[in-house]
Amino acid sequence: MEFAEVIRRRRMVRHYADRPLSPEVVEKILASALRAPSAGFSQGWAFLALTDPADRARFWPYVPTRVAQTPTMQYAPLVVVPLAHKAAYLARYAEADKGWGDRAEARWPAPYWYIDTGMASLMMLLAAVDEGLGACFFGITPQAGDDFTPEVDVPAHTAAFKAEFGIPDEYAPIGAICIGYRAEDLPGQTSATTRRRRDPDTVIHRGQWGHHLH
Repeated sequence: MEFAEVIRRRRMVRHYADRPLSPEVVEKILASALRAPSAGFSQGWAFLALTDPADRARFWPYVPTRVAQTPTMQYAPLVVVPLAHKAAYLARYAEADKGWGDRAEARWPAPYWYIDTGMASLMMLLAAVDEGLGACFFGITPQAGDDFTPEVDVPAHTAAFKAEFGIPDEYAPIGAICIGYRAEDLPGQTSATTRRRRDPDTVIHRGQWGHHLH
């Protein structure tokens, strides 16, 4: 598929057919994540890949709102949890060629461990499209209240998820990706999918903030 077509077709797909993926396709998608850029080539990431039905069954209870809203996401035969490893970045930039000499987090203008792991996630999303598949990135969050008040304990929920899958403390899950064949019979669109993309002339600032036209 042409790259421009891959970008055009990229969507967050939330409804899947109960259809397996070949091992070759799974490995190809996972390998694509390793081609993402990373600051200092730190590669501060890891990926929990869930292909066995029993392992995926252990995963879905940790995203109860997602399951309740779109239960057919559970049909996706591949779930990947991208994990950011901050310590790898702090250690890399304390090396002699970077010259920082310490592991102070305050030196970082942005948390590149999350940014780079997000880039690796996007590589998998695009690789899925190139294989004719659907994919969706979503958060690993506990059940939200009806009024979306901040009463849920996200840190405790994350800790329980990590304990379930034996993820070391120093790795932080930034979300999850489900990948599979898109369901043929799709429900009506939600408000999120009917919102239009923002006009480039309102979000691209040329030379100075507030200058849009070219």
